[in-house]
Amino acid sequence: MSKNLTTIVSSKTKTVEINRDMPTVIIGERINPTGRKKVSAALAEGNFDIVRQDAIAQVAAGADMLDVNAGVPGADEPSLLTKVLQAVMEVTDVPLSIDSNDTNALAAGLTVYEGKALVNSVNGEERSLKAVLPPVKEHGAAVIGLCMDDDGIPETSEGRLAVAAKIIEQAGKLGIPPEDIIIDPLTLTMGADTKAGLITLKTIELVIEEFGVNITMGASNISFGLPDRKYINAASIAMAIHAGVTCPITNPLVTEVRSAILAADLTMGKDDNAMRWIKAYRQRQAE
Repeated sequence: MSKNLTTIVSSKTKTVEINRDMPTVIIGERINPTGRKKVSAALAEGNFDIVRQDAIAQVAAGADMLDVNAGVPGADEPSLLTKVLQAVMEVTDVPLSIDSNDTNALAAGLTVYEGKALVNSVNGEERSLKAVLPPVKEHGAAVIGLCMDDDGIPETSEGRLAVAAKIIEQAGKLGIPPEDIIIDPLTLTMGADTKAGLITLKTIELVIEEFGVNITMGASNISFGLPDRKYINAASIAMAIHAGVTCPITNPLVTEVRSAILAADLTMGKDDNAMRWIKAYRQRQAE
């Protein structure tokens, strides 16, 4: 296996280290208007109360970082994203992942962010590499690399490994080190392809063996369209952590998912004296 790398991200006052020998870093997914009509409507009106509440609730539930997306159709996303980031930074000190498909919005977000951000994301498309990597380098950020390119999402784990290699190589040419690159193998729903989860797990293993970088995943995607999603998500995320995922993007408010992450860390020897597991248990009892 290649060297086990450490990715460091930070807010103005708090630093988070991501490493396979350390407890799993949870990136809260809920600050995202996609599929959430109330959030989308509130953001369109310039109302950030739901965003603040989501930020506070996710951190209380165990999120170490928060993914922040402001992709409201028809909105001025660069302006809106900066306002959402500022609203979140008002109520929590955890590091943030700046999430957008709009490269202008990413650049605007990096300008107002205080600390070392995580950019979500770049992919293997030539347009994306040329647009996203330079501001990542300029602001000293870390970046998520999605395993897709101009030909789409590869159907095989080997194909996705090749895309990861391309992203890491191009980033390196700009002086972005591998430790500042977190690879997302892309988790597709098993409702459409029963092999989707297996391909993701194999991709994780291949990327780690080759590069030793940290790995994220949109953990909820795997169960899209299926019933009882929380159980699928919980089992899948525990298996992904064993395979090498270090910082999944997921919903910490789902007890089954949060418990699966803690149990996986405990099983893999990353929870000294089971203190994190016991603390979470006591918190659930108190609630």
